[in-house]
Amino acid sequence: MERRDFLKWGAIGGFGLVVTAGDLLWQIEQVQAAELPPTAPVSLDPDAALQKLMAGNQRFVKHQPQYPDQTQARLQEVAQAQHPFATILSCADSRVPAEIIFDQGIGDIFDVRIAGNIAIPEAIGSIEYAVALLNTPLLMVLGHERCGAVTAAVQNEVLPGDISTFVKAIKPVVQKFKEQSGDMVDKVVVANVHYQIERLKRSPLLSERLQSGKLKIVGGRYDLDTGSVGIIT
Repeated sequence: MERRDFLKWGAIGGFGLVVTAGDLLWQIEQVQAAELPPTAPVSLDPDAALQKLMAGNQRFVKHQPQYPDQTQARLQEVAQAQHPFATILSCADSRVPAEIIFDQGIGDIFDVRIAGNIAIPEAIGSIEYAVALLNTPLLMVLGHERCGAVTAAVQNEVLPGDISTFVKAIKPVVQKFKEQSGDMVDKVVVANVHYQIERLKRSPLLSERLQSGKLKIVGGRYDLDTGSVGIIT
């Protein structure tokens, strides 16, 4: 994050104090004014951002990557300010690196990675930063095939240390499928994406952006075998 005094706006939404809608928008505008330089590029609209993201995935699947925005010039361009066109909440799994599977580069994607792609408060806060302060127009929650965190939640395993914390965050989804047959893990992978999106929509910052048309939230499922991302919402 570029802005050192980001915590000064802690009165907004998820930081615990109640503010009116007008106050909320005013505070966001004030922080944005300091965060974004006058030369900030024009942001893509949400649909264009999704199209750009998925076009990159198609290049990856076809083994035709362009490796955009990975030059020394790009490194210098974003050294002082970032303007990602997409925010992705994805699993920390080493096989699901967002910039690679979407064929993007430095400064293109605001990555929030955590096992099970769960919307815990810290993840939500990171996403709010990207959407409200950096004007990211697209938010994707990306689950993936054979997710270890989902598998552990489905199998109700006893896990050491703090590993069980992310399993606990997925268990409400598992309860909805406990009487069903078939591939429970894949069903929960998809349902968990929907569940985490609903949690994100409770954020006043994200909700305001959604209602104004400045933000699009979609769910995705990554296929480990093919490299393809399918939209599931």
